[in-house]
Amino acid sequence: MKYIFETRMEVRDYECDIEGIVNNANYLHYAEHTRHLFLRSLGVSFANLHEQGIDAVVHSMKLQYKVPLRCDDEFISRLNLKKDGIKYLFYQDIYRASDEQLCFRATVELVCLVNGRLANSPEYDEAFKAFI
Repeated sequence: MKYIFETRMEVRDYECDIEGIVNNANYLHYAEHTRHLFLRSLGVSFANLHEQGIDAVVHSMKLQYKVPLRCDDEFISRLNLKKDGIKYLFYQDIYRASDEQLCFRATVELVCLVNGRLANSPEYDEAFKAFI
């Protein structure tokens, strides 16, 4: 897959469960943080858009857990983006940095609420215009 953004992170000990692997819910945090960093890289503030009444919210997710991450693993979180109607489709993959092993794959569908109503967001379209 071709990616348009990536960031590196490290597993913290409290993100692991009794089995010594990253608890499944933490991958969702990693994916969300990656999307927020992507926005910031485009000069867009998720918080500022919220203050304007524009909220991107998760509509649905398809998740695949491949190989577990463990405490202190460094990983690379990568994403790509498409638009389908009013939905933004984020394709997100997480790779263990030491060997580029795919650990997690997600397709995250987001929609926008503008002043509480489902709508297209010209602000997000403008921010993503180079990619959609």
